[in-house]
Amino acid sequence: MDSSLALLGSPWIIVAIFVIVFVAAIVQVGLGMGFGLTAAPLLALFNPELVPVPTLVLGLLTALWGAWSERSSIAWREVGLGVAGRAVGVAAGTVILFSLTDRKSFMLVFGAMIGLATILSLSGRRIAFSPTSVGAMSSLSGLMGTITSVGAPPMALIYQDRPAAIARPTLAAFFAFGCTFSLVGLHVAGWTDRQDILVAVVMLPPLFAGMFVARLLHGRFDARYRPALLAVSGLAATILIIRGLT
Repeated sequence: MDSSLALLGSPWIIVAIFVIVFVAAIVQVGLGMGFGLTAAPLLALFNPELVPVPTLVLGLLTALWGAWSERSSIAWREVGLGVAGRAVGVAAGTVILFSLTDRKSFMLVFGAMIGLATILSLSGRRIAFSPTSVGAMSSLSGLMGTITSVGAPPMALIYQDRPAAIARPTLAAFFAFGCTFSLVGLHVAGWTDRQDILVAVVMLPPLFAGMFVARLLHGRFDARYRPALLAVSGLAATILIIRGLT
């Protein structure tokens, strides 16, 4: 556990990381997705070792909680379609990770993927909801989620006009399966180790605190935070790409 704290950094950095995880948990429970988009770019700036595995583990826990809390409203047919597409994307992401030989290369790919995720979220495009679009976007989500732990934007594009009472628990269930698949892909690609789990364990207190607060704020999540979130993600992506190129 001490080595995990050392990996996080100085006490002030640990506080900053805990705040990021706390806020990301609120976002995830409030929207049914978004933990990775909130946390991953900022955590990667502090230390690339914090992504993607520890972030995916925490995202899995928040997704499980959200899906279980509203399990009666989950559209399981949509989850099934999404999970099939996610598996295809995870396979593609695993192949890409096999080809990355060092953290510098990873940082470049990670930054590019985060940038793509931000652009997708900012695009404002409307994609018709259909089995085909669910399959296509979930595949892209699997690819992005496996490499960066950020798989929400493609799914947000097709779920933005769905009723929140259905979309939120359905997306939470999708990401519970999706994070699990991505973790398997990362393990196969040799990108997981014991340290990742220890780091995730260290970050559990702010995660649980954020989930608890999110329950108190149920129905009051302020959408005005979205532009600020995407601006921070875009800036982080730019910095990561620059780091990967230099």
